[in-house]
Amino acid sequence: MQNQEEINRLKNIAQDLLNEAKKQGASAAEAALSVDDGLSVTARLGDVETIEYHCGQGLGVTVYFGQRKGSASSTDLSPESIHETVLAACSIARFASEDAYAGLPDKATLATQFPDLDLYHPWTLDATQALAIAIECEQAAREYHPDITNSEGATLSSHQGIRVFGNSLDFIQGYASTRHSLSCSVLGQRGDSMQRDYWYSVARNAAHLESASDIGRKAGERIIKRLDARRISTRQCPVLYSPDVAGGLIGAFLGAISGGNLYRKTSFLLDSLGQAVFPDFIRIHEQPLLKNALGSSAYDAEGVTTQTRDIVSQGIVQGYVLGSYSARKLGLQTTGNAGGVHNLEISSGSDDFAALLKRMDTGLLVTELMGQGVNSVTGDYSRGASGFWVERGEIQYPVEEITIAGNLKDMFKNIVAVGNDMDLRGNIRCGSILLEQMSIAGE
Repeated sequence: MQNQEEINRLKNIAQDLLNEAKKQGASAAEAALSVDDGLSVTARLGDVETIEYHCGQGLGVTVYFGQRKGSASSTDLSPESIHETVLAACSIARFASEDAYAGLPDKATLATQFPDLDLYHPWTLDATQALAIAIECEQAAREYHPDITNSEGATLSSHQGIRVFGNSLDFIQGYASTRHSLSCSVLGQRGDSMQRDYWYSVARNAAHLESASDIGRKAGERIIKRLDARRISTRQCPVLYSPDVAGGLIGAFLGAISGGNLYRKTSFLLDSLGQAVFPDFIRIHEQPLLKNALGSSAYDAEGVTTQTRDIVSQGIVQGYVLGSYSARKLGLQTTGNAGGVHNLEISSGSDDFAALLKRMDTGLLVTELMGQGVNSVTGDYSRGASGFWVERGEIQYPVEEITIAGNLKDMFKNIVAVGNDMDLRGNIRCGSILLEQMSIAGE
């Protein structure tokens, strides 16, 4: 992709969409366009499983006739398609019910500064090179231990794309980005015990990925540690969430303070602004302008400026997660979170993972969660889990087929520590989380 030329081309198409919407009688409109391409390969048992080349494009337009809204989309960027897509959106809007809260964001909230966030790092490799990396990754996993008996394969993906967004408030911007990943999943068996586990790495820049052999070894190491898992008896005990599952706790909190759940009154954290939800050492910080990070952007899905801010400070909720529509419904201002949060980081203490195990002394280390047992209205939490039993600060043996339960309000308050072993592979950047006590349902 010749980035700037392609960005300018898509900006011109976005302007054509907005002009067409005005021509067809819309009082306001917004348009989003994307083009992307990529390569994904999977190797299994040392051989080619799949090779996929991806190339796509699309446009979406939303029009407003006063407080009536209509949307339509297409994968065809031609002038004829622009006319037909806008016509479809306008037809929907004319028959839609009025919504007093519908409309574009306030112009004063739109982004005006667009720093280079270093999001574009294309990886020039062909299918043969990609397969060689995937095979190396899987081989490292399969060779880790004789008890690794089968494989679901190793997958390498490399994608690049351009996104452009514009609206009738004279906002039109776009940027290019890349995303690369390498993963490996293997199976192990020892006697009657069978387990599956995996590891992966993801980054904007392929140079920042973990090496193929390291990813494979970690997948192999994880599976061997899980073999001969046991069930434990029902009890209450401390629980330590490993970094790759701890982010789910913070995700549940974000859902509870997000606009849709708040204005529908389907959240267990209604009216929590200014309230202490976590212990006073917890800080949850949003950083949309981090260079090279997976969740970085100068503006949200509506073109509103993203904010570097504390969502939680000293355990107290400082702000909700709102787009323009939900903000209007709540009588508040948008927080620049239409489309989600950007690089949310949970500040950690000085303890690493080993120190948290020592601090817990005796309890359950959770490394995998199953099911969707979170009630957003009441905060009740119940998930299938597996992991390891810990005594005297040392892992003793793997456990499986248990359920951990509690209420998220209590769980948040009962956080004892957050580790400095931060997982940076997603939009929620979080270390291990130690909870004082949870209910464990086992034998």
